[in-house]
Amino acid sequence: MTIPTAARGAVRGPGGPRRTWMAPLMALMLGVVAACGSGGEAPPAPSAAPAPSGGGAPPTRTLTVVASTNVWGDIASRVAGPGVQVRSILADPNADPHSYEGTPADAAAISSADLVVYNGGGYDEFVTRALDASPGAREKSIEAYALRPDQAEENEHVWFDPTTVSAVAQQVAARLGQAEPAQAPELRQRADAFAGEVDQIGRQFAAVGQARPGLRGLSSEPVPFYLERAAGIADATPEEFAEAIEEETDPPAAAVAETNQLLTSRGVNVLFFNPQTESPVTQNLRTLADQATIPVVEVGETLPQGMDYLGWLGSLRSGIATAVGAPQ
Repeated sequence: MTIPTAARGAVRGPGGPRRTWMAPLMALMLGVVAACGSGGEAPPAPSAAPAPSGGGAPPTRTLTVVASTNVWGDIASRVAGPGVQVRSILADPNADPHSYEGTPADAAAISSADLVVYNGGGYDEFVTRALDASPGAREKSIEAYALRPDQAEENEHVWFDPTTVSAVAQQVAARLGQAEPAQAPELRQRADAFAGEVDQIGRQFAAVGQARPGLRGLSSEPVPFYLERAAGIADATPEEFAEAIEEETDPPAAAVAETNQLLTSRGVNVLFFNPQTESPVTQNLRTLADQATIPVVEVGETLPQGMDYLGWLGSLRSGIATAVGAPQ
């Protein structure tokens, strides 16, 4: 801003200091003229700065949530609301979370977050390592796998289990509510509403099995286990095949032959295919399914582009219903 010349210092005339008495006189004369002007109004006084409020609540800080994948990130966002910053480490629909190696930036984000939401069960090990390396980080984390209702079930893809997802939503509301008590009621309301929508889609999955009892499915990887169970579809995938694919090793030749036979003989009603962990062995399954005119339903591990969790879950339900000939 340019400061007017008159405001930079006193003006000295030929008489030196003797002219300083003119400034107050001129100010007095200008005040009289202004008061007697045609409008009859004094110039408005400059507005004073607002006084600090002594009794008001201090502004709340922005809470941060870090999620291992955009699936858990979207679930956390649904509960947290717009005032919470949620970051998902893995959002690439082509990435394989099993084999992802965390970066120093990921570890720093996990360490500094107010809340960490991750899958657990050996699925997103990069988060587990970061939590172990940061003192106190475990206390501010939510492991979804630990909240599954059936603790004897070891399938780690629990984001497809409605009961586990609802439990995670409630935990997110409780933890953030502890950090911001004023927001606790709204957090609980959002968690309840979200859980209600998940439960509704779960009932729609159950309707598939009720309409088409006795269905059998084959999976290129055991990702859709909980979806199959919700839809009443028996998983016919040979155990040796599923374990080898899960461990990212080559399945035994006998297990491959047994799995292929299920498709060529039309011994299953649907093939669930994970496009994020393709290999020559799993690609061959899709080829055999196409040749046998067995419907294929793609089930990945991160949100498809442009979809949120509820939309994705509903789309999968619709795709499965179409594949097995169940009513929509």
